[in-house]
Amino acid sequence: MVIVMKPSAPREMVDKIKRKMVSLGCDVHESVGKGQTILGLVGDTRLINPSQIEANVYVEKLLRVSHPFKLASRTFHPEDTVVKINGVSIGNGSLIVAAGPCAVESEDHLMEVASEIRKSGASMIRGGAFKPRTSPYSFQGLGEDGLKYLKKAKEATGMPVVSEAMDQTMFDMVEEYVDMIQIGARNMQNFALLKQAGKSKKPILLKRGMSATIEEFLMSAEYILAHGNPNVVLCERGIRTYETYTRNTLDLSAVPVIKELSHLPIMVDPSHGTGKWTLVEPMAKAAVAVGADGLMIEVHNQPEEAFSDGAQSLKYDNFQRMMDTVQKIYAVR
Repeated sequence: MVIVMKPSAPREMVDKIKRKMVSLGCDVHESVGKGQTILGLVGDTRLINPSQIEANVYVEKLLRVSHPFKLASRTFHPEDTVVKINGVSIGNGSLIVAAGPCAVESEDHLMEVASEIRKSGASMIRGGAFKPRTSPYSFQGLGEDGLKYLKKAKEATGMPVVSEAMDQTMFDMVEEYVDMIQIGARNMQNFALLKQAGKSKKPILLKRGMSATIEEFLMSAEYILAHGNPNVVLCERGIRTYETYTRNTLDLSAVPVIKELSHLPIMVDPSHGTGKWTLVEPMAKAAVAVGADGLMIEVHNQPEEAFSDGAQSLKYDNFQRMMDTVQKIYAVR
C-alpha cells in the first residue's frame, strides 16, 4: 500500500501518519520526490482503514501495489535510484562502463588491463577473484590474492572495483577489498546470500539468473532492499533459451520493462549475454539505445590465452572502438 501526500502536507502531518502506520504494524518507507512525498507501507495492512487515510485533507491518494515486490517497485519509489560507488554514480543519467578480465590472472596483467581500459574511458574495473565454473577442473580464481590485486589496480587508476562473492563464507572477505559486490547469476536466488548482501554497506550488483523471469529477478532485489541495503544495481546478462548459437539469449527488452516497473538502475553484460566477442559491440550499442544505465564488458590483451571466457573478451582496440560508438549513441538517445 502507498500513501501519496499532497505537496502542501506539513512535515508534522507526514510524521503523524508514519507513526500511526507503525503502530498498526507496518514498516514505513518514505520517498521524497519532486514536490511529493510518498509513504510505502510494508507488512500486514489489514488493520488499516483506507477511508480514514483518504479522509485526511493532506493525503492525495491511496494506492495498492499489485506487484509482489514492494520496495523495488516504482510505485513505492517513483524517482530513479542513483547508486554511488566511490565517485561513480549509476542511474543519474550518465553511462557507466565496468570493464576488465573475466578472471584476475596476475597482478601485472590486471594492472595492464586496468590502465588500458581507463585510457578508453571505462568507469570501473571488473574482475573475478573467485570463479564459479561449470567444470570443477576449470580455473577457479586466485581467491584473496585476486582481491588484493583488484585493490591495487583501484589505487593505481582511481577506478572503483566490482567482484563477485560466491557464498556467505567469503562475503566479508570480498566486502573488505571491493567497492561493489556482485551476486552472480547462479546465486540470484541464494536467499541467505541475498539477506547478507542486504546487511552490507557496500552497493550490490545483482545479475539476473539464467532462467529467471523479470518478476523473480526483482523479487531477489527485494530481498536485499528489505534487509536494509538500498544500493542495488541490476544486471541483465542473458537467459537460457532453446537457441544454442550464442552462449545465452540477451534479453534487451528487460531494460525498458525494468525501467517501467522499478526505480533501480540496470546494466547490461553483452559479454556473457552472447559468449562471442564479435557480438559484444553490436549488443552493447543496442543496450545503450534501449536505455541501459551501464555496461559490463570483458577485456583481455590476449583472449586466446585467457584463463576464463576468452571467446567473449574484447581486445584493447575493439574495446576502444566500442566505447567510441556507444558514447555517440548515448549522446543522442
